[in-house]
Amino acid sequence: MRTVTAVAHRGDPYRVRENTIDSLRSALRRGADAVEVDVRLTRDGVPVLLHDETLKRLWEVERPLRTLSADEARGLTGGGVPTLEAALAATGDSRIMVDLPGGPGVGAVRRIVDVVRSCGAGERVYYCAGAPAMLAVRAADPAAEIALTWTTLAPPRPALIDAVRPRWLNYRFTLVDRDLAARVHRGGHLLSVWTPDTRRSMRRLLDLGVDSVTTNRVDTLCALREGRAGKG
Repeated sequence: MRTVTAVAHRGDPYRVRENTIDSLRSALRRGADAVEVDVRLTRDGVPVLLHDETLKRLWEVERPLRTLSADEARGLTGGGVPTLEAALAATGDSRIMVDLPGGPGVGAVRRIVDVVRSCGAGERVYYCAGAPAMLAVRAADPAAEIALTWTTLAPPRPALIDAVRPRWLNYRFTLVDRDLAARVHRGGHLLSVWTPDTRRSMRRLLDLGVDSVTTNRVDTLCALREGRAGKG
């Protein structure tokens, strides 16, 4: 039976603050095959885990990350915003999906890819975001594994597919139906989806034959997956 990859969205955010080391470890303990993290650069060019532009939502600090050094971000959050290097070290051999929010420039993308490479993590890291960021990843690492995030029902242009060479097409789960799943697979790609959190949505997606599900409730997904395997 085909196994669906269970990806923990920002770790285990309903139990532990998202994009922290503890959250990543919690998700892996609960059965995640991979953890998804958001990576941005500090003022001094250090890749760290943070989804938002500022520290306000998670840390109650009204400061944009781009105005802070890595040391300042660490001090303002009690060490809560980990570097990408620390996250890679803390997750052992587990797979990491690196999301690149905010439309990072070519230089920022290259810096992130360089850190992954210097940590010896290139074989277990894959990248997701829209076309501009993924084109920059492809330029920085011709061998990188890419999940091209796509937000419309219209398929990506063939020229874009040829340039990015994604392994995955990554869709918001509400867009996915049987026709879209069949089209993605006919094109030779794997289908990943984000971020269903109810059992009903997860069951529907598993029935449609998706290859990967990114969710905030990875333990729920793992339980559904195991139940289906037991019946098979």
